[in-house]
Amino acid sequence: MRTLIVFNHPYEGSYCNAILHAVHKGLQIGGHEVDIIHLDNDRFRPAMTKADLKAFVDHQPIDPQVIDYSERLRQTDHLIFIFPIWWDIMPAMTKGFIDRVLFPGVVYDHHPRGFGLVPLLDNLKSITMITTMNKPKLMYSLLIGNLIRKAMLKSVFKAMGYRNLRWISFTSVKRVSHEKRVRWLDNLEKQFSTLK
Repeated sequence: MRTLIVFNHPYEGSYCNAILHAVHKGLQIGGHEVDIIHLDNDRFRPAMTKADLKAFVDHQPIDPQVIDYSERLRQTDHLIFIFPIWWDIMPAMTKGFIDRVLFPGVVYDHHPRGFGLVPLLDNLKSITMITTMNKPKLMYSLLIGNLIRKAMLKSVFKAMGYRNLRWISFTSVKRVSHEKRVRWLDNLEKQFSTLK
């Protein structure tokens, strides 16, 4: 199975980077083909320009990087996002990927009857979000309202008609013990080594 990881964290020593390595290793153990889009290393530009918006309306990407990412999405069976939650939401590059790469005519289209969206990535079987944050789980859930679930899973991919959506959230990352963080990584490696 071909898996595409969209990764967003600028610091190589981050826990997100450790997660990336654990997930990648697990997928390799499971015999999967792995493609990684590292938004920071690619110097991905998240902001929409006038030309980008015109291309979006025309359903025809024009930015070579966006075109490359789109082609890689078309070949993907499983899509994984790995990013930190900053100020209760995704970083700018992850948001920019949603805005600039998830193009109509590429990832989804409008329903012919005029209501709702239709998914276009025929190969895509499942989508996983893996996030880190320093807030406790209960605080993020009750006080903030699980914005990632609402913004990424429901408002984007579910609205486009994609199913098999999963969110793995690691909370209070700075407060938990080193041993617990290592256990989390071991569990991730095992989970993704058995990905179907």
